[in-house]
Amino acid sequence: MSVQFLKPQIAESFSRAAVSYDSVAQLQRRIGHHLLAQISLSSADVVMDLGCGTGYFVPLLSEQAKPQQLICLDLAQGMLRYARQTRATPNTLWLCGDAESLPLADNSVDLIFSSLAIQWCEDLAALFSEAARVLKPGGRFLFSTLGPNTLHELRDAWSDVDSFQHVNRFISFPRLQVCAEGYLQKVSLIETEELLLYDQLRELTAELKGIGAHNISAGRQSGLTGKARVIAFKQAYEQFRRSDGKLPATYQVFYGDFING
Repeated sequence: MSVQFLKPQIAESFSRAAVSYDSVAQLQRRIGHHLLAQISLSSADVVMDLGCGTGYFVPLLSEQAKPQQLICLDLAQGMLRYARQTRATPNTLWLCGDAESLPLADNSVDLIFSSLAIQWCEDLAALFSEAARVLKPGGRFLFSTLGPNTLHELRDAWSDVDSFQHVNRFISFPRLQVCAEGYLQKVSLIETEELLLYDQLRELTAELKGIGAHNISAGRQSGLTGKARVIAFKQAYEQFRRSDGKLPATYQVFYGDFING
């Protein structure tokens, strides 16, 4: 199944969420910290934070990798503006750009760090081709991304109500591996699962809106969602309520470590 995202809408959605993102992004930080721990203590001259968002990991990358230059790139101008204002770091270059068409020279980067960003790329072949182009020989691409089982409870609950696409669709593990290995050499690619628990469904939907990651894919419903259908959706989600009274939300997470061999 083709994954289709509308890039202007992606940029606009995340730009709007710049101020609220950090307050509701506990899972995103946890995943990013896990990815950050994979970076060795040896320094890298040029590091890129691909999809830097609010810049949360900018000072951490600067401390961990000690780069001579840190390139922070994001599709959302609003995110970049917020990051520059709140996470100013020496030797940092801020770029608004597309991961599928990087505004960088060939063989210019030692390490690409990208946490929960590449799932918004429609053309993964272009993404990995670009990563291979800008990485120096032996350069490393560390990333985390989301799989198609992410928020399956939300998707299943809506499927009981209508046939519209209410949940973003992400790429499968086999497809991700094939795309990456077409351009880079695999060190590791693993799958994990994160489970978030909520008392009320509105906590989950407010969190998704707060990080700008509500449904922004092609095929979604346009216009307002009717009150009756929202009620039906909430009732459908109740089938997932656990014995401890909590509502679950599953995130399927892939961690990749590839080198430009």
